[in-house]
Amino acid sequence: MDGTFQDNDIDKVVAADRAHVWHHLSQHKPYESTDPRVIVEGKGMRVWDQHGKEHLDAVSGGVWTVNVGYGREEIANAVRDQLIKLNYFAGSAGSIPGAMFSEKLLSKMPGLSRVYYCNSGSEANEKAFKMVRQIAHKRHGGRKHKILYRERDYHGTTIGCLSAGGQDERNAQYGPFAPGFVSVPHCLEYRAQWDLAGEDYGRAAADAIEEVILAEGPDTVGALCLEPVTAGGGVIPPPPGYWPRVQEICRKYDILLHIDEVVCGVGRTGTWFGYQQYGVEPDFVTMAKGVASGYAAIACCVTTEAVFDMFKEDADDPLDYFRDISTFGGCTAGPAAALENMAIIERESLLENCTAMGDYMLDRLGGLMDRHKVVGDVRGKGLFLGAELVTDRGSKDPVPEAQVKAVVADCMAQGVIIGATNRSLPGFNNTLTFSPALIATRHDIDRIVDAVDGALGRVFD
Repeated sequence: MDGTFQDNDIDKVVAADRAHVWHHLSQHKPYESTDPRVIVEGKGMRVWDQHGKEHLDAVSGGVWTVNVGYGREEIANAVRDQLIKLNYFAGSAGSIPGAMFSEKLLSKMPGLSRVYYCNSGSEANEKAFKMVRQIAHKRHGGRKHKILYRERDYHGTTIGCLSAGGQDERNAQYGPFAPGFVSVPHCLEYRAQWDLAGEDYGRAAADAIEEVILAEGPDTVGALCLEPVTAGGGVIPPPPGYWPRVQEICRKYDILLHIDEVVCGVGRTGTWFGYQQYGVEPDFVTMAKGVASGYAAIACCVTTEAVFDMFKEDADDPLDYFRDISTFGGCTAGPAAALENMAIIERESLLENCTAMGDYMLDRLGGLMDRHKVVGDVRGKGLFLGAELVTDRGSKDPVPEAQVKAVVADCMAQGVIIGATNRSLPGFNNTLTFSPALIATRHDIDRIVDAVDGALGRVFD
């Protein structure tokens, strides 16, 4: 094969993939005797593999990305038209789609005013970390440089982001990590760390952050980085009372609040951003996956004007600005796709659909608890949901990971793609995950839940 694809070349495509592609999150030893899966086409919420088998995608591209579904010609056309006009110029200058998307995006984010373009969620978080460190030097003699992160949260794959990573299995064997990153306790009430419930539990989980701040010294802590809903660590929505107390603590100790919206951003929870579900006023918001629904690579680090102003105080100081660059932050395809992506969400009322279908799916998943004792908890927000599997509801001991994988494989055999927490926490990769596209219908959700129902019966009953 010479890189030219013909319609009848699928065997050669699979052979080339097997011989040359290093797949993400994959152990490749099995590919020595079996073929890797190649996804050939997608339309709506369906994708087809190299064998022509149709699958209903309940994880939006595998990693919670394709928010508006596959086959959107209007996005493809917007990208094509823009690439012909201007494909790229470095972010040291502006572009028409970059300017227009920033305006559109910020119209949905009251209180925030500046967009820094880059190309991945990891990179967006790195930008925020660097801004915090530079602010520490500009305003606090370098002392207020520590960044707090939460157990079970995930912020990306770089060494800097792994340093702020609360998932021990993802971090294993990749250290040593960057100094100045400090963990705070998770807020999953199902695996309670305090003998409390509801709002009392939420406040206690937030108070635990304050305890870490006091132990480290408030004058050394520059920022707190959190996901609005913990994603790969188990799909964990915050308990009531949590976010108001977190905001109060950050303001009390002059700590910048960084919300990582790489998964939840642009509609996944039923609002434009997950933090908007909880009345939070962040200083940084980072985003990637759903910003353009995977039609082009784009990520953003969004800040307040107060943060931005700290980087332009002295034009004569050669170190006074944000001395950073993202090469592919200058690509115009990303903001062009993102503009049309947002237009689709508005035109088709997908935020409202996400809320309605999310409520329906959560109710249907709850019904599985009546049928299968192995389902210990169901939780989520909007169309971002999880079902935690346990051997016993009293002890809450996680089921073996092999059985979780068997459920996922059984659903795949039925033509439904679901997810599961993967290489997150040792012994706790036991949560099935769901993030169907925002276009999901009741029929789609019924098929997803029915597939899981059957799989649970075959694997556990």
